[in-house]
Amino acid sequence: MQTPTTPLPQEIELKLALPAADPAALLRQLLRVPALARRKATTLHLHNVYYDTPAQTLRGLRVALRVRRVGSAAKPQWLQTLKIGGAGDSALSQRGEWEVAVAGPALSAQALRDTPWADIDPDGALLAALVPCFETTFERTRWVVRKRDGSQIEVALDRGYIRAGGHRLRICELELELLAGAPNALFAVASEIAQSVAVLPLSASKSERAYALAQHRAPVPRRARPPGLTPELGPAQAAQRVLREAFDQFLANLHALADSDDPEIVHQARVGWRRFRSLQRLFKPVLTGNDVPDCVALRPMLNALGALRDLDVARTDTLVSFAEAFAAGDAGRVQGWQAMLIAMADAAQQQRSQARLATAQPVVGTCLLAITQWLETLHQPGAAASSGDPKLRRWARRRLKRLHQRLRAAVREQMDDAAAQHRVRILAKRLRYGIEALEALWRKPGTRGWYQQAMTLQSELGAARDLVRAIELIDALGVDPTVAAFLRGVASARRTTAVTSG
Repeated sequence: MQTPTTPLPQEIELKLALPAADPAALLRQLLRVPALARRKATTLHLHNVYYDTPAQTLRGLRVALRVRRVGSAAKPQWLQTLKIGGAGDSALSQRGEWEVAVAGPALSAQALRDTPWADIDPDGALLAALVPCFETTFERTRWVVRKRDGSQIEVALDRGYIRAGGHRLRICELELELLAGAPNALFAVASEIAQSVAVLPLSASKSERAYALAQHRAPVPRRARPPGLTPELGPAQAAQRVLREAFDQFLANLHALADSDDPEIVHQARVGWRRFRSLQRLFKPVLTGNDVPDCVALRPMLNALGALRDLDVARTDTLVSFAEAFAAGDAGRVQGWQAMLIAMADAAQQQRSQARLATAQPVVGTCLLAITQWLETLHQPGAAASSGDPKLRRWARRRLKRLHQRLRAAVREQMDDAAAQHRVRILAKRLRYGIEALEALWRKPGTRGWYQQAMTLQSELGAARDLVRAIELIDALGVDPTVAAFLRGVASARRTTAVTSG
């Protein structure tokens, strides 16, 4: 199969999830937004059937093909749509789109004639292998916003369901499509909406979420992914790809948190944010004049996620290995340990609710939108590295070497000092994240020793920190004091061993 060569009519769209959406109040909130209040809304009922092969060939090619019914089953209109590209790490998507009216619900080969389909499927074998793979059904409330500068934006509120693999997932989101003008117009309207309606930038399309639903049913943690670097890129291009990927990891896990109690989702959300901030510092020399927006509005949410992660780590990891030693066959101590675990699980559930509430605040969405827009300014799509750009591989290794030197210097300091240990742990994480993000650039694993050192330091210092934090949490819960006393003894013994062996 070939890469499409036909020029692409571009769909430029900004997607926003609505994390705190109350269906009864949402439309009223949107109608109070000045950009929408003066516009007449239209409502459409849409039902879509998406096609792919059983092996998900189209998904692998970043192609979506659907047949849409507009209106009721009694008086339908039918549209067939082919979309190409657009799968990426940003809520702002740009992709090729071809939409043609068709006679009925069956796929039409005729409707694909003036599209790049022939480049994808030259012999027709792929079209013959396509079958329905999932459906979406939703009500779309639509406004068209016209600005004085000539830009036009379609704002669409979609409310309904995705059905895939016998499962169902709710849809409640906004899509802002650029009809005329520059992409910044999308962010201007989105920011106005975000002043009063909680939003979260959303990079996953409905079809991507449907594939995930069919495969996993429940939301799964979004882990770090290779950002697609090659040595031919300039550092500014690399910065945009690396930072987009890390920020998308953060956002994707915030979305998943709304529907899942999986502790790993919280962990990966915090990893995504730390990677974003660490890699931002790594690429700081090439971000001159492109300062990241002020993130102070995110602090309550980040603190809530941190408190939840501490509880999750304590009850599911740190404390697990000490249960038998504490109980020592004593029924009363077993009961005390279990009471402590129950209290900690209850506290975690309450904190999870607080984290979700903190995520669904308008100030959070406003800040995340600003970061999304900032990422789009780092490097224009399709631009080549300038002749003045340093070679990316050499530049990246120099930056990582400097970071490794700082880590070594920190390790030589007094390591039984808590503040010094914290600094070492932070530097170890920064070095690890940098090496992982840039690993595709090395012909040979020249940073393997640095990486192993960072991982070892992070693991050892993290375990000590987690035990201290678990003791603090147990004290705060006010449960059996003998549990905390026992764990203090363990922590003290470990410190003594570390000093002796050092």
